[in-house]
Amino acid sequence: MDNRWRDADAAGFADDPLQLRVYTSRLLGQDPDLVLHGGGNTSVKIEQRNFFGETESLLYVKGSGWDLATIEAAGFPAVKMDVLLKMAQLKALSDSDMVRLQRTAMLDPAAPNPSVEAILHALIPFTFVDHTHADAVVTLSNTPQGEQVLRELYGERMLIFPYVMPGFVLARDIYRRTRDIDWSRYDGIILLHHGVFSFADDARQSYERMIDIVASAEACIRERGGMLEVDVSTERPGTEPDPAVLADIRRQVSRLKGRASLCRLAQDPLSLSFSRHDELDRIAAQGPLTPDHVIRTKRIPAILDQEPGAALEDFAAAYRRYFEKNSTAGLTCLDPAPCWAVWPGTGTLKFGTTVSDLVIIDDINRHTMKSILQAEQMGGWCALPEKDIFELEYWELEQAKLKKGQQSAGLQGKIALVTGAASGIGKACVEALLAQGAVVAALDVNAAITTLFTQEAVLGRVCDVTDSAQIQSALRDLVRRFGGLDILVSNAGTFPPSARIEELDAEQWERSMAINLTSHQRLLSACIPFLRLGIDPAVVFIASKNVPAPGPGASGYSVAKAGMTQLARVAALELAGDGIRVNILHPDAVFDTAIWTDEVLEKRARHYGISVQEYKSKNLLKTEIRSQDVADLACALAGPLFARTTGAQIPVDGGNDRVI
Repeated sequence: MDNRWRDADAAGFADDPLQLRVYTSRLLGQDPDLVLHGGGNTSVKIEQRNFFGETESLLYVKGSGWDLATIEAAGFPAVKMDVLLKMAQLKALSDSDMVRLQRTAMLDPAAPNPSVEAILHALIPFTFVDHTHADAVVTLSNTPQGEQVLRELYGERMLIFPYVMPGFVLARDIYRRTRDIDWSRYDGIILLHHGVFSFADDARQSYERMIDIVASAEACIRERGGMLEVDVSTERPGTEPDPAVLADIRRQVSRLKGRASLCRLAQDPLSLSFSRHDELDRIAAQGPLTPDHVIRTKRIPAILDQEPGAALEDFAAAYRRYFEKNSTAGLTCLDPAPCWAVWPGTGTLKFGTTVSDLVIIDDINRHTMKSILQAEQMGGWCALPEKDIFELEYWELEQAKLKKGQQSAGLQGKIALVTGAASGIGKACVEALLAQGAVVAALDVNAAITTLFTQEAVLGRVCDVTDSAQIQSALRDLVRRFGGLDILVSNAGTFPPSARIEELDAEQWERSMAINLTSHQRLLSACIPFLRLGIDPAVVFIASKNVPAPGPGASGYSVAKAGMTQLARVAALELAGDGIRVNILHPDAVFDTAIWTDEVLEKRARHYGISVQEYKSKNLLKTEIRSQDVADLACALAGPLFARTTGAQIPVDGGNDRVI
């Protein structure tokens, strides 16, 4: 444990207990060995005057939806202490009613819901209360003699209580157990298999007690033979899996989920070490580090120890049995797909509808795998019984959170590849796909593509689409990163200098054919095996108005784009049986693309005997066409609106009398 308190940082908050609460909460939240992704909660008790001049005792407690690592003062709703203490004395209260009652006692009705452990925070008679799910403490708890070890370690300084379901039941249990104790004798509370509370009337003391409690647990793990870091120095590299197998796994998980899902392979030393454990089936089937994680990871992973499709079906069948065994009236079974899987000898896989899901599941898994391997070095891993974990997975409050999160963008979970993505239409397509919830492989010959997009949902790769080897390499990277391919926007192109046929430069002609036609065939050919394994797969070719209405001096461009269009039409015929839709857009005069340099614009305007501005809106609607307009239609073609359309050619040109 690293004590992150710094006097200089805290000095500015000395007279403001809420800001001190923010400061130490962030110290806790920024240590992943204490808190992961919204876990843990903290509070401060403040005496404050209300609008009537009366002094009220208020509990400022972490609000729902806030993360301790980045929390601000607004993330601590104020709740009246007297109401919370009265609630603790009730003999029974549903958690939904508890949430409603807490809201009636809030100072600001617009603030977020208080933590479900607000009553417990109110019961602890100290100004500052800190609660984490510290890995080291929970790891000791999850060993065969965990409670005994913890009692020997902490002696009389800690209250140690058995696991109880969070919410009102836990608050009521703590109230019953602590009504007559002398709180001054204790530094904190350990809830077995759950986490740790520390407390004090001073923010620094409460924080440092937490650090000391967890540091003692870490030292105990070392003394009992559990290494804090897994020794992977002798591990051999992971086997490189067939990308098509990965894509098929992702497709089958998406089918079990009932919606498009991403998949990410991890072959870091910890994942490899875990996947190669001699008793993988036993240790992976015990349960999570703490029940709070089940909502993100399900109780256990799938083990791909046979043909992956069969293993996933077995997992789904076992999950349905788990639900039927533990279910009570009124519950509906969640999707039976795994949230993660262990591929023996190869690594681990994470599944989620967003990149954020993948990151969260990966972080939780790393801490869980490390803790399991440590516990195995100390006598074995013993998670809670499945009934307790089921109760939290199907907890009414957790289900309410899931329902709130079910609103999703139109292409969420979809995986796209866009060529010519560093500028113009390609760049706009990447941005439009991201806005619709997709993840994207953005390819371009321009090296700037690797830093152009900073989002985790974009894989920027330098790729010359005339080079088949580079295309294959980019596809392997895409499948490893996100799991497959659903949408191909074949956009890369070049606009050769204008020249009449008899004046054409042979090299310029060949270059246009290579980039504007042949590269699209090579790209499509490489992508088809993955599109066949995609979710509602779609291909969009970015062609040109020059196909239905060519102009003089542009034969090199027009012929190549016409060939691309014919390629797309044939592809629509050939791939329809695989459920792959292929459609074509014919943009015209999209002047924010790279091919429309000032020189080209001026030359084309002179050809028509008009100004550049007149040339820009030379269409029936007298409007300029932007890259964004083309990108929006490309997204629509890839989405459900055009689910029954293939082989279509759609102009994006403001209306062209020659085409019409």
